[in-house]
Amino acid sequence: MAKDKYIYPAIFDYADDGISVEFPDLPGCLTCGDTDEEALNMAKEAMALRIYGMEQDNEFIPEPTSISRIEVENNQAVVLIEVWMPPFRDAVQEKAVKKTLTIPKWLNDLAEENRVNFSYILQEALKNYLGVTDSLKRQP
Repeated sequence: MAKDKYIYPAIFDYADDGISVEFPDLPGCLTCGDTDEEALNMAKEAMALRIYGMEQDNEFIPEPTSISRIEVENNQAVVLIEVWMPPFRDAVQEKAVKKTLTIPKWLNDLAEENRVNFSYILQEALKNYLGVTDSLKRQP
């Protein structure tokens, strides 16, 4: 079951060309930054994206490893990263998705003459066709 808050340890690896970040408990979750602040922000976003993907794919989300069990080298530090998922999930669900469609030229010409907002009309038509209201939006 998805949780609203996740906290995982990340390993910040400091090098001359920046800071790389990896999550021992979240394979494939890697990012980087030029400063501590940028690396922290990128780590939060990467972790939220990885967990969101795991939730969507019904993958097992492991318990975080205790920071006392993580060994690091001299140029590394363990940083706890916290993400609050509800606003992240909402943002992903509201993200615009580009669609390509085909309509007859005469209809396109008429719509353009009347300054039709194609995106708005398509969204409203799809909601109407599917019986969707803003309160019934599909949740993850």
